[in-house]
Amino acid sequence: MKLRRLARRELLAALGFLAPSLAGFSVFYLIPFGQSVLTSFLDRMGESFTLSNYKELLLSSSFQKAASNTFWFTAISVPILVAASLMLALLLNQRVFVRNWLRTAYVLPLVVPVASIVLVWQILFDWNGALNAVLQHFGFGRHDWMKSEWAGFVIVLVYVWKNIGYNVILFLAGLQNIPDQYYEIADLEGAGPVRKLFGITLAYLTPTTILVVLMSMLNSFKVFRETYLVAGAYPHDRIYMMQHYMNNMFLSLDIQKVSSAAVLMAVCMMALVFILFRTERMFRSFME
Repeated sequence: MKLRRLARRELLAALGFLAPSLAGFSVFYLIPFGQSVLTSFLDRMGESFTLSNYKELLLSSSFQKAASNTFWFTAISVPILVAASLMLALLLNQRVFVRNWLRTAYVLPLVVPVASIVLVWQILFDWNGALNAVLQHFGFGRHDWMKSEWAGFVIVLVYVWKNIGYNVILFLAGLQNIPDQYYEIADLEGAGPVRKLFGITLAYLTPTTILVVLMSMLNSFKVFRETYLVAGAYPHDRIYMMQHYMNNMFLSLDIQKVSSAAVLMAVCMMALVFILFRTERMFRSFME
């Protein structure tokens, strides 16, 4: 009986501490999202439930373009970011020269405001920017990078450069949690560097890798800020993302389409999160 009272008291205390956060989360996230879900099923007059909003959304060429660009951006940029972060973390985990300075350099983009970052990339890829000046110096013609197919490549570079420091920190934390005894035993058994990399390092980094992939995918859906500041509300077709579509629909007060697009985007993200967590659970059961 005493244990039950103690558990109930601890539960009430925990709920009391969590109440401000739960209230803020409900007011600013949960309730608005619930309202968006409800609005996505209402007609233009808001009087009856219908699926026509989703039908119009899926048949919209602007939505198809935005969804396709967002998919390909995530499919290309996330593997590049994860692979680059892992290689840098493996390098910085060794006793290399100026290791602390390199760690600081990769973390700096996290603390620099987005507007300042975008200004740097504008200076580099503008028509009169530094890259075109270098190309012209070597006899090549100028190129309008943000108004051509190269715009997607530029946005991938901005995304990788902005998020690589955070992923490196996560990978370094995962690497430092691997016991040194595993590598010592592998050395005694004559295992080479490649065997230790795949048999120990990457195997025990799987939970961290799944977390990094998850955070990278979520951040890839938030690349709108950089794209908007670099190319405006109506950029080149190659970098017209889902956030552009929802922002433009909101400005035109097409709330039904905005809500439907937000719900579909949330469903896709929850499906990806479920798949990643399922993969991590399968890996843990396999390791046990």
